[in-house]
Amino acid sequence: MSDAREGTPRKRGRPARTDAGDGPGARERILTAARAEFAEHGYDKASIRGIAKGAGVDPALVHHYFGPKEKIFGAAVEVDFASALQAQETVTSGGLETVGERLTRYILGVWEAPVTREPLLAIVRSAVANETAAAVFRDLVTVRLMARVAGELDVPDPRLRSELAAAQLVGIALLRHVIKVEPLASADIEQVIAMVAPVVQRHLTEG
Repeated sequence: MSDAREGTPRKRGRPARTDAGDGPGARERILTAARAEFAEHGYDKASIRGIAKGAGVDPALVHHYFGPKEKIFGAAVEVDFASALQAQETVTSGGLETVGERLTRYILGVWEAPVTREPLLAIVRSAVANETAAAVFRDLVTVRLMARVAGELDVPDPRLRSELAAAQLVGIALLRHVIKVEPLASADIEQVIAMVAPVVQRHLTEG
């Protein structure tokens, strides 16, 4: 069957431009729709069809740009996790004698701001419920974040140290914002930072 407007047969694997909503900004619309779909439904219940509907494109175009669901989930997570990935710059912005306080303040600060906290909560919920989502999140945390932090530490076992620090900070964020354990959930963030930073400092530089 030919497309009357184009005068040429339609190709399989990618919809015609006029049907798919392709064009400038299509990839960005798909990624925005994917972030919303995963945030609302989690990894298991999110679908390529739902993402396509949110972006106003054909599902084939989602596959064209991103591939299977785990690939677009990875792309969406990277966007939502972008602020946390800048933690490496925090580590390198001063001496090692104060790195614990800087990293603690930065990571917990990302969780304190609603604009960055809500996407992170959606990512964590998906990672807890689905192994594929967990693998994507794990790779992002260990390879893209903590391995880079470890690369800035001139101490023995830098990778283990950076992951212990991450466990401390992520655990606090989960207890405070997901499980909402009191009194941690309502404690003043400056008090939390003051108590946690020395522990993170020891993980990263001492012993």
